[in-house]
Amino acid sequence: MPFEQCQSVASLMSGFNKSWGIAGGWAIDLFIGKETREHKDIEIAIFRKDQLYFKNFLIGWEYKKVVKGEFHTWENEILELPVHEIHALNKDNGSEVEILLNETKGDYWVFRRDTRISCPLNLVWSYSQTGIPYLNPEIVLLYKAKNTREKDHQDFLATKDTLENEKRKWLLKALEIHEPKHKWIQLLC
Repeated sequence: MPFEQCQSVASLMSGFNKSWGIAGGWAIDLFIGKETREHKDIEIAIFRKDQLYFKNFLIGWEYKKVVKGEFHTWENEILELPVHEIHALNKDNGSEVEILLNETKGDYWVFRRDTRISCPLNLVWSYSQTGIPYLNPEIVLLYKAKNTREKDHQDFLATKDTLENEKRKWLLKALEIHEPKHKWIQLLC
């Protein structure tokens, strides 16, 4: 079944009544509508303000926060920047999911690496043909622009020509602000 991992996460999150979406490479594939490459894991994005709600939603799971590249048990403290990554493990069945905390300010999503970059909250998520929410590709690609790996470049190439004009312009402007020498800029012009 295509997008089996995404469907599984969507089922898991079906009762979560806060904003969330698939992130990373899977978000790119959901946008394109087909699996373009192999994925080793699955990430979801939520807003930082919803972190404890999320933790209480997946009750009984084991949580680790990533601090300076190392895993530490996440108790019930509010995680602040620079901590933005959580790993959750269901000890009963071995399911794992990576949670990426996203910043907001009022009615805007804010890029944690450069707060000059933002977009209205209603432009952060889209839905696949089967109703799975995902982080919009221009935001995913902005995150992938730092320390770009080959798989990130593949995701960019698979996406760039299918981005709507406004999303393409937004990504171009964001890259010019955050990574002004990035090779993707010329490919977007």
